[in-house]
Amino acid sequence: MEMWPGTAYPLGATFDGAGTNFAVFSEVAERVELCLIDTDGTETRHDLPEVDALVWHGYLPRIGPGQRYGFRVHGPYEPARGQRCNPAKLLLDPYAKAIEGSTDWDESLFGYHFDDPDRRNDLDSAAHMMKSVVISPFFDWQNDRHPRTPYHATVIYEAHVKGLTMTHPDIPEEIRGTYAGLAHPVMIEHLRKLGITAVELMPVHQFVQDHHLVERGLTNYWGYNTIGFFAPHSAYSSSGERGQQVLEFKSMVRELHEAGMEVILDVVYNHTAEGSNMGPTMSFRGIDNQAYYRLVDGDPEHYYDTTGTGNTLLMRHPHVLQLIMDSLRYWVTEMHVDGFRFDLASSLARQFHEVDRLSAFFDLVQQDPIVSQVKLIAEPWDVGDGGYQVGNFPPLWTEWNGQYRDTVRDFWRGESATMAEFASRLTGSADLYQEDGRRPIASINFVTAHDGFTLNDLVSYNNKHNEANGEDSADGESHNRSWNGGFEGETGDLEVVSLRERQKRNFITTLFLSQGVPMLLHGDELGRTQGGNNNAYCQDNEISWVDWSAARENFALTDFTELISRLRREHPVFRRRRFFQGDPMRGSESEIGDIAWFTPSGQHMSGEDWRNGYAKSLAVFLNGDAIAEPTTRGEPIVDDSFLLLLNAHHEDMAFTVPKEIYGERWEVVTDTAAPIVEDRPSAKAGEPVTVEARSILVLRRVV
Repeated sequence: MEMWPGTAYPLGATFDGAGTNFAVFSEVAERVELCLIDTDGTETRHDLPEVDALVWHGYLPRIGPGQRYGFRVHGPYEPARGQRCNPAKLLLDPYAKAIEGSTDWDESLFGYHFDDPDRRNDLDSAAHMMKSVVISPFFDWQNDRHPRTPYHATVIYEAHVKGLTMTHPDIPEEIRGTYAGLAHPVMIEHLRKLGITAVELMPVHQFVQDHHLVERGLTNYWGYNTIGFFAPHSAYSSSGERGQQVLEFKSMVRELHEAGMEVILDVVYNHTAEGSNMGPTMSFRGIDNQAYYRLVDGDPEHYYDTTGTGNTLLMRHPHVLQLIMDSLRYWVTEMHVDGFRFDLASSLARQFHEVDRLSAFFDLVQQDPIVSQVKLIAEPWDVGDGGYQVGNFPPLWTEWNGQYRDTVRDFWRGESATMAEFASRLTGSADLYQEDGRRPIASINFVTAHDGFTLNDLVSYNNKHNEANGEDSADGESHNRSWNGGFEGETGDLEVVSLRERQKRNFITTLFLSQGVPMLLHGDELGRTQGGNNNAYCQDNEISWVDWSAARENFALTDFTELISRLRREHPVFRRRRFFQGDPMRGSESEIGDIAWFTPSGQHMSGEDWRNGYAKSLAVFLNGDAIAEPTTRGEPIVDDSFLLLLNAHHEDMAFTVPKEIYGERWEVVTDTAAPIVEDRPSAKAGEPVTVEARSILVLRRVV
């Protein structure tokens, strides 16, 4: 077969209707072979004939979609100098748009021999390696458009593609746990009722099953082990691995967009699945180890690791930055996704050693006309020194607000000295985001996420129960800020069960009525439990999957979640675009009158009240007549006014409704102690209202 010169751009395999252009970067390579793999495993090799600007390239006529391929890179192999080329290893294309198969962790995948790590391993890895696949770029998007939901109107639902639908009885069995299953009408209708506007998917880039987990009969369920930054994970496809996974993913996006929902991807650009110096050679390591990875200064045989996974990508190398930016643009322009949540995002800012908010990566994102216009969410920490960076990302970014999670949990479990910080979290965390010009929408508020307890387990367990992970429960966070209500785990004690249900409603109400962007963990609205496992990263089974058979017994919680979500959606006073004007550690109250805080006695909160370490009850007035921001058409926003009475104390509390200037009469909108509020009497200014222990009473001003 004749090989033409082709072009150095675009990188990867690009089908043009008549043939395919192949291009791969390697500064260290002396020769690069393109390997075409037939269905029976027969391999045909072609030398890439041209190299321009460190990109090796060639064009093969009559090679089209479905063709499996890989690269073999000839070059220096001197691990002590950070060089690890070995043509015996079939390598994935870093720009592969689809990947077929899986690895079996055979010794041939490694650059060394298991019994002698210092001896080079020249066993051929092709039979044990995943294969890159040429895809067709063509797809009928119909009239698909990005919903572009404003942040202040966004409600995020964090979900796992497989775990969300694996047990759903109304989804055909053959598509459960797949992209098609997530896009099934019954799933979309469930999300619509919850008021979800964006589905944040846990990793769907092609990932690898960790060797140590496979040996223990477990799997990498979460997927934070990427090997293909352009390829949708093939195991989530119900239709095939030779490019069909790309079409199925696009179809899922199109259906969610049709329902008005955005798709946000949880992406892992901080490391790859190749791990440490003892890991396999699958792609980047064999192509150009020194260019792709941060190596230890003075000891380039080993990898600098700020992620806890064995390696870290070299964020100051231009081709690594190009890879990441090309990947982000591809998912927006070709796959139509609407945003990204960056795992361990602090590591992306480590251009040198320290976390640098002005690093090259952020510069590139800021100026990119495509990536800068989608939702950008940081997980603002990593495991390196100085990695906890909540509140420190650039203005274009939003952040998972870990301080919101911690403070809200502490408040509702009755911890002392939490009121001032709780007030700041409820009002958008101005203390974290206001100084650098950001707005409340910079705070992605959450109480639970995939990493940690579910909402049900947060109120059912004091301690983690991770025995199924096989690590003697040494894994996972030990300080969960959880409270079991007096009994560890499942119980038939009706008093404990009632308290737990009330606590769930407290967390959901707080989450949806806080300024900022709420994020709900999949299944929390259904009472999903992981049996106390707070680190189910390796549990691809009923421990992690959403149990839809429990939906009927938890319908009241689902209905309540829908109600609170609707309350937020219908009332802009709960989703302001701008901060309140006062001191955030005193509830942001100012002379503007848009917010006011009261003690249970109905008196304004004083400085002493805010410093009161034992108080656990307070009230907040949200003035719908004083929203100091216009609509998109420049018109004033006028809404109802609300009074939130919050009692985290272990006993009932008599609250006095504030004086008449805030409202003469108030009606009950919801009560987390008794969710059915029909025929509840209205409350009048100056009169006492009983708020039950550990509950929230939400009142709306009538006059």
